[in-house]
Amino acid sequence: MNKTERQLAITLELQRNKLVRAEDLAARFETSVRTIYRDIQALSEAGVPIAGAPGQGYSLMEGYFLPPVSFTAEEAVALLMGADFIEQRLDADYSPVAEAAKRKIEAVLPEPVRAESMRVRETMRLLQAGEPVTSRKEKDYLGQIRRAILERRKIKFAYLKKYPETDGSRMNIREAAPYGLTLVQGNWTLVAHCDLRQDIRHFRLSRMTELAVLEEGFAMPAGFDLKRYQPPDDRNLRVVVRANPDIADKIAEATHFYMEEMEEREDGLRVTFRVRQPEELLPYILGWGGAVVVLEPESFRRQIQTEAENILNRY
Repeated sequence: MNKTERQLAITLELQRNKLVRAEDLAARFETSVRTIYRDIQALSEAGVPIAGAPGQGYSLMEGYFLPPVSFTAEEAVALLMGADFIEQRLDADYSPVAEAAKRKIEAVLPEPVRAESMRVRETMRLLQAGEPVTSRKEKDYLGQIRRAILERRKIKFAYLKKYPETDGSRMNIREAAPYGLTLVQGNWTLVAHCDLRQDIRHFRLSRMTELAVLEEGFAMPAGFDLKRYQPPDDRNLRVVVRANPDIADKIAEATHFYMEEMEEREDGLRVTFRVRQPEELLPYILGWGGAVVVLEPESFRRQIQTEAENILNRY
């Protein structure tokens, strides 16, 4: 970054923040405090109205450097989340570019719009986003849930579980306090405190029906931060398979959420998975056919055998 670029960036930083210390600017732009002092003097001589408070920092005169265009909070969120996507998905060269773009967008936003856009962005998180396949229903639910999060109102919905309960039922009614939304592998997932389970649970929007936003409110737990939230690791079941080496890439790509270890042995690849229940791996194992053999647990071996016999009987 040359001197001109740095001085422009300093001006944007001053507009973005009400008060900035020279030490913080020096750390931000990886230069010395003395260089920042010279930059501030040069900007002042060029007519930029910078005020300095001893021991506190620098600030811009109110109303200076007004943006040539204005954004609504929704437009700002669209731009900033787009930059988040680029920062996460493209190569390393684009990461600092996307970060710089976000800072410039935030710098030209009026304070009320910047605050509202930040509030909206805090309700959503973009994780390992694949190509989202979102139905009209999911898009509608996404909007309703996002508003419920902002308004701190509970929601009620029917939820189709991936695996049945002991009574064979997969559908039940849930009431929950919505904390945030995440996009993982193209699927929107709600992070919420479930009244039924009395704990934080994750719900795919694609499995929801009959969504309703309730009048009942809720309080966000003190200290909860969606960006730092890490779900507990409850994948306690160990599954081991032996596989042909020529499908190693397929296994790694399809089951990276579950795969714990892949080891080359004389008789083939030994792959270890950690899952909540073996049914999570069932479609993958069947899809790989004779290229894999389940070694343990024995109950899962028998389940695979039963499924294979059922398929054979149908043909």
